[in-house]
Amino acid sequence: MSEAPPDSLIPYDEIVQEALRAVVGRVLREVEASGSELPGSHHFYITFKTGAPGVSIPADLRARFPDEMTIVLQNKFWDLSVEDTLFSVGLSFNQVPAKLVIPFAAITAFVDPAVDFGLQFQAVEVDDEPEPHDDAENDMEQGDGEGVPSVTPPEDGSNVVTVDFGKKK
Repeated sequence: MSEAPPDSLIPYDEIVQEALRAVVGRVLREVEASGSELPGSHHFYITFKTGAPGVSIPADLRARFPDEMTIVLQNKFWDLSVEDTLFSVGLSFNQVPAKLVIPFAAITAFVDPAVDFGLQFQAVEVDDEPEPHDDAENDMEQGDGEGVPSVTPPEDGSNVVTVDFGKKK
C-alpha cells in the first residue's frame, strides 16, 4: 500500500553534488595555502571529464584521454591555484610539463588513499543541442502571407482587438 514518493521540485541531488565538490575545493585550498605541501602521506587521485566545459589540457592528453582522465597530486606538481569554480595545476607527463585547468563540475572522483577517503560525482552534462520538439501548429503561413495573423481593428473604438489565426480565405 506504499506509493512511490512524488518527484521533488527541489534539486537535492544537484545540491549534494555541489556541496561535495566544495569539499574538494576546500582540501585543495588548504594544500595551496600550505605552499602546495601535502601533509603526512596524503595524496590525491582526481578523475575528471576531459571534454567537460572549461577543461583545459594539452591536445596530446585530450587525444590520449578523450573521455576521462585521472591525475595524481603527490610528489611532483606545481603552481596549484584554486578558485571558486575550478583549479589549475602543473604536472609532468612523460617528462613534459603541462598546465591543467579543471572546473570542479568536471570532476567525477576524488580519492585520498592515505586515509581511505573517496568521493564520486555525477558528471555535469551540458547539452550542446536543444531537445527536439514538435513543430508548432501555428507556424503555417497566415494573415498577410508573411506568416503574420490578420488583425482586425475594432469598429466601436474599444481597446479589444480580434486576431484571426484561421486559414487564409
